[in-house]
Amino acid sequence: MDLLDKSIDLINLYDFYQDLLTDKQKAYFEQYYFDDFSITEISENYEVSRNAVHDQLKRTVQKIYDLEDKLHLQQTAKVRTELLHTIQEKNTNKEVEKLLEELLKVE
Repeated sequence: MDLLDKSIDLINLYDFYQDLLTDKQKAYFEQYYFDDFSITEISENYEVSRNAVHDQLKRTVQKIYDLEDKLHLQQTAKVRTELLHTIQEKNTNKEVEKLLEELLKVE
């Protein structure tokens, strides 16, 4: 997995697990991954060392991966969406089709 794929994967996982992170973890993560700030810029914004930001980002990434390993929210959502699409493709009932479309919107 290259750096871009890893970043995209982390951002997708962040969508699932951001509410389980501290405010500081969210702020550093969002500035680094969404706003494309450097570690130096983040450290200057929060008046902390570059090492403190680096360590916090590293712990946050590990926490996100640990949460996915335990809870499987992203994996479950992916499987559920694939199954819904498969059902939608094979279904011939118009009422069921409408319900499936509504269910996909919730995803």
